[in-house]
Amino acid sequence: MKFQFLKNYLLLEAAAAVMVLGYYGIESPFTLSKISDQAVVTSQFESIQNDFKPIFDGKTLNGWEGDPTYWSVKGGAIVGIITPETLLNANTFLIWTGGEVADFELKGEFRISESGNSGINYRSDRVAEVPFALRGYQADIDGKNTYTGQNYEERKRATLAYRGQQTRITSQPDDIPNLRDFVERNAWNGLNLEKELGDRAELGSKIKKEDWNTVHLIVKGNVMQHYVNGILMSEVHDEDSKNRMKSGLLGVQVHVGPPMKVEYRGLMLKEI
Repeated sequence: MKFQFLKNYLLLEAAAAVMVLGYYGIESPFTLSKISDQAVVTSQFESIQNDFKPIFDGKTLNGWEGDPTYWSVKGGAIVGIITPETLLNANTFLIWTGGEVADFELKGEFRISESGNSGINYRSDRVAEVPFALRGYQADIDGKNTYTGQNYEERKRATLAYRGQQTRITSQPDDIPNLRDFVERNAWNGLNLEKELGDRAELGSKIKKEDWNTVHLIVKGNVMQHYVNGILMSEVHDEDSKNRMKSGLLGVQVHVGPPMKVEYRGLMLKEI
């Protein structure tokens, strides 16, 4: 009881600090879009105590690079929007300019429209011929919750683990130099199922549609874990020494397709 009282007191103190700092135009590590977002402040407060650092200030896109046609900040969140007038010919990303990241944890929240298709890319590199495009691992996110939680490698090996799978990834044979020739039905042929983490549909039911969900990525060595709302959705052990990436860029995506909206807030990073 005393601990809970202390926690609530500290939460109120943090909220007050945000408002005071904001009044004087000083950036705060906390993001408050409205009082009902109390859980966001609590999560960020606890994350900062555990050596996480904010990579989004909640007000601007400072530290990020992308096409302003699609990316903005509203209500304390990064917003990616496609309208009928701005349909894409290629997926586009908002890319964090803080440098390449190897082993890390990333925490945050996302909300996506039913027609939306997005994701968080990591250990990725730029596609030289396409502005603001990334190639690499992705924590997949979509509005229909068909793919959310899976590991999809953008512009490379495609699906590395479906939601509910722990997989071991192996290389293509030496007589197949073009890795895309080892992709079938949008999945890597070197995907080896090691363990079922749960039923795909049942796990999907734990993801709230058109509402805020938490995301937590743990990436260390060749192991990549994707958590949504505290539940492990997929885990990849990448033993493909020909194609795997050990470090790279972070970014968030809007995908080719119909008009959509995706939002991200409370993005916190810890390098490990």
